[in-house]
Amino acid sequence: SCGNFNGDPADDTTQAIFERIGARVTQEDLLFNHFAQISFTREEQDMLRNRCSAEKLVEGELKCRQELMTSAPIAEVNACVFDRCFGMDEHALQTAKSLT
Repeated sequence: SCGNFNGDPADDTTQAIFERIGARVTQEDLLFNHFAQISFTREEQDMLRNRCSAEKLVEGELKCRQELMTSAPIAEVNACVFDRCFGMDEHALQTAKSLT
């Protein structure tokens, strides 16, 4: 789901991908036999708490809870919110790791 293969990189932004597919790839669109295990580190939690604006945090949690199954584990919800807060930052994971 990184692109839609139409040759237009302008509609392959993180925001456009979120709008196109939602919080996670659906089972029927999955290219592999299973979903990847989702982890959410303490560093990512700290970054989410300290560097994501309150507005983005609330908006992200509302959207993620709407798009994910109600039984989704908290790590999956948090990872989704992290993606919504920092998905446009290609260095977000590197930044989170530097907080250790």
